[in-house]
Amino acid sequence: MSVQKLKDYALLMRLHRPIGIFLLLWPTLWGLWFAADGRPDALVLAVFALGVVLMRSAGCVINDYADRNFDPHVARTRDRPIAAGRVAPREALALFAVLGLAAFALVLALNRLTLVLAFAGAALAATYPFLKRFTHLPQFYLGAAFGWGIVMAFAAVTGAVPALAWVLFAANVFWAAAYDTVYAMVDREDDARIGVKSTAILFGSYDRLMVGACHVAALAFLALAGVMARLGPPYYAGLAAAAGLAAYQQYLIRDRDRDGCFRAFLNNNWLGAAVFAGLLVDYAL
Repeated sequence: MSVQKLKDYALLMRLHRPIGIFLLLWPTLWGLWFAADGRPDALVLAVFALGVVLMRSAGCVINDYADRNFDPHVARTRDRPIAAGRVAPREALALFAVLGLAAFALVLALNRLTLVLAFAGAALAATYPFLKRFTHLPQFYLGAAFGWGIVMAFAAVTGAVPALAWVLFAANVFWAAAYDTVYAMVDREDDARIGVKSTAILFGSYDRLMVGACHVAALAFLALAGVMARLGPPYYAGLAAAAGLAAYQQYLIRDRDRDGCFRAFLNNNWLGAAVFAGLLVDYAL
């Protein structure tokens, strides 16, 4: 296999753009820290951290496979490996299978419930890219796919999925809907032209309002999780910082220009990190 082919595979997995890894990692870490009262087992932590990288990479591969007929018509995506003809669709499917099997092998080190839940997580990851053909709400489905790590984290640590896990899951669904709507605003004109559906198109002129509403809902569920876990001021300071970042994102998307929307999307890495920082300090103290 040539160096160029390996490079194209890495590009297909978006290893050069780790933002997706972080957006999947932060809620997974929230789940682990809540479930383990701030002291997750080292093996479990390692399995989930590596699993995040593998599953995000697999998700990017299957996304580009699903969008192989759309990407050549969108300015931002026309140079992706499949769209540009450098990676064949069958190669992408083979790579997706390898990444999925590697992630599944990791889960074998965990308990039976986590293993069962992994099948549902794999189904969410594999079907998400196709939703944009049938519904204007794929951003919420992405939140479920990215939040499934929370559910699995509780299963791995406690052997159960309590109400607290589902509260955190709901928080992530709304957070993902917010940041992925902002991301979809970057491509809104191209998507509307080629028939791809998104919340950015559905919300129209109410896009900023709905992004703000989703952020408020996410922060409200995170606050409820803090109450349920009896956390203290450091955690809520983290939520306050996250709220400030959400407000900053509203400033960035005020003109709805592509650069501002993309910067707002990237800023969500810091929002997720702020929540985790508050959680980390709270449990440490």
